Amino acid sequence: EHGVQCEMDKRAPHGFYRILVSIAPSSTHLIMKLLFLLFSLTSLAHGADRPPNIVFILADDLGWADTTLYGKTSLYRTPNLERLAKRGMTYTRAYSASPLCSPTRASILTGLSPARLGLTSPNCHLPEVVLKASAGTSAAPDEKSTNIVPVTRLATDYFTLPKALKAAGYVNGHFGKWHLGPEPYSPLQHNFDVDLPHTPGPGPAGSFVAPWKYPNFPPKSPEEHIEDRMSQEASAFIEKNKAVPFFLNYWMFSVHAPFDAKKSLIEDYRKNIDPEQAQRSPTYAAMVHSMDDAVGTLLDTLDRLNLTEKTIIVFYSDNGGNMYDEIDNTTPTSNAPLRGGKATMYEGGTRVPCVISWPGKIPAASTNDTVIQSTDFLPTFAEALSLTVPKEHVFDGISILPTFEKKPLARDAIFTYFPHNPPVPDWLPPSISVHHDDWKLIRIFHGGEAGAHRWKLFHLSDDLSETKDLAASEPERVKNMDAMIEAFLVRTQAVRPAINPKFDPTKYDTTKEGIGKMRQKKSAAKPTKPQPGAKADIADPTLEGWRARQCDAVVKNGIVHLSNMKQAFLGVGYQNPEAYQITFRIKCDTAGSAAIEYLNNKVKPSISKRFAYELTSAEWQNITVKIPAATAGQILRIHMPEQAKSAQIDLIEITHPTQHKRWDFEARIQK
Repeated sequence: EHGVQCEMDKRAPHGFYRILVSIAPSSTHLIMKLLFLLFSLTSLAHGADRPPNIVFILADDLGWADTTLYGKTSLYRTPNLERLAKRGMTYTRAYSASPLCSPTRASILTGLSPARLGLTSPNCHLPEVVLKASAGTSAAPDEKSTNIVPVTRLATDYFTLPKALKAAGYVNGHFGKWHLGPEPYSPLQHNFDVDLPHTPGPGPAGSFVAPWKYPNFPPKSPEEHIEDRMSQEASAFIEKNKAVPFFLNYWMFSVHAPFDAKKSLIEDYRKNIDPEQAQRSPTYAAMVHSMDDAVGTLLDTLDRLNLTEKTIIVFYSDNGGNMYDEIDNTTPTSNAPLRGGKATMYEGGTRVPCVISWPGKIPAASTNDTVIQSTDFLPTFAEALSLTVPKEHVFDGISILPTFEKKPLARDAIFTYFPHNPPVPDWLPPSISVHHDDWKLIRIFHGGEAGAHRWKLFHLSDDLSETKDLAASEPERVKNMDAMIEAFLVRTQAVRPAINPKFDPTKYDTTKEGIGKMRQKKSAAKPTKPQPGAKADIADPTLEGWRARQCDAVVKNGIVHLSNMKQAFLGVGYQNPEAYQITFRIKCDTAGSAAIEYLNNKVKPSISKRFAYELTSAEWQNITVKIPAATAGQILRIHMPEQAKSAQIDLIEITHPTQHKRWDFEARIQK
């Protein structure tokens, strides 16, 4: 009536309101009304109608018993997770979609099961690009079923959480581990605006404590902890985008291998170690501590910026705790009373900690024993935020919004598909499990006689540790639950293991399954163990072409561990007449002088050139040695200090203008 025309676009970039105003007669009265209108719209934009921010914190390899949320640890301290739990709901029966990381990560982003995706193994850092799973044709003679060929990248054409949020005006930031593929499958191609430190690897690059080995992400200070840095970078993202809806995808490196932590924390926890307790690694306890500190940093940032009431926070883990590596002369952790851990189909492999906070929507300091799974997050956010979902899209998970009000879910079962042979304690052959009510059935593909399947049945409310297999005494229940499994496999069009035509019954002992003994795969290449001090030639494929002499050598989690050293060295064939430099990261049990040797043994007598380097401490060091152009040779050797008895190397890199070679010692390691 006053000649004012306004046009408002609620879908302006990043959720801003765009207003076009034209004024006919000019008057103070009219301008005052217009200013009031603008103030009201600004308040609306920053008020109740603004969609909530999302902070998704995903721990790596953190077990169900690794926090103080469930009263299962007397060693670890997680006060910030308790702080989060007081603000929201703690789920006691939350599950990952896989007992290993990459499949679970893909399930969170897509709402799809690894069975449907074909992404069933954490091999997304390997160079081979496989976008469609296929059935294997054979396996080793001691395996009853074939090994499928899984997907190695999360394709960018899937409907995903960041894609849906981006379309709704959110700013998306990814911080930490990804492990779903390098470019062109990185977070930046999956609708994230920010990705730090932009790495496709399976764990932290070399170390949690600086110096680490990200080429474009140097530490800001000596001995900086990667989780401290990541939480600071994530907090800066929150600060920068506080005026708009944002999605912070903070996928922690903690508490994945390699196992190291702040020295002060390790010594602090060492004072509290009880050798009679299953959890007794001070290093792992310190890693859990730093993980919890990072959670606290994010909570502090949200509080300081008055964003807590406007933010959904999820804390989850990608799989169960690591029980098969070694640190401090013990396993990293224990998932007791759950059986098994990471890479197993038992509860310890897939039951994970979970807290969800949403002020005003979720009751504070509440708990919930409803069964939920990592596939449920995208459908939950889609319903809660009214996100646009393609009509043809089918989720494998469901919305868990009813649980926020303590209402039951309309779902009969959840499924875990893991068609692999993990060389870990409590291992099982390729399997799939179903949780229905308080019962859990595991189908072992072709694990019975004459290629038939075999089953294990557990009543979890009476037997949380899965010690009593009731399959033989409950045939009708096994039949009904296996029908659920079959329907799920058909529905997801899963690529299944087939009967292995090369299976040899004399090479297989069913009684060795799941009894806590490391499975030794006869088909795997085994390193030759040298006699201490002898001239040894380690033909271990995990050494990626390098040979270890005068020592024992084994690769664990991307790190070459050398022991029993006596004038030891690593050698590899390498010929290049141009000048180049070799860079490697090394940690010895003692400081000392050593050398890089470039050897030409095709002439008589052989010609050797040595270039000295110095280890100034018994801590990790980055060493760079330049080899001049005039040096001719065919063999490159890295010698250890003569007085050293043990050493670790986690990166070797050769660079010059026309050639680049890098060894990370991760390609053959099963994560």
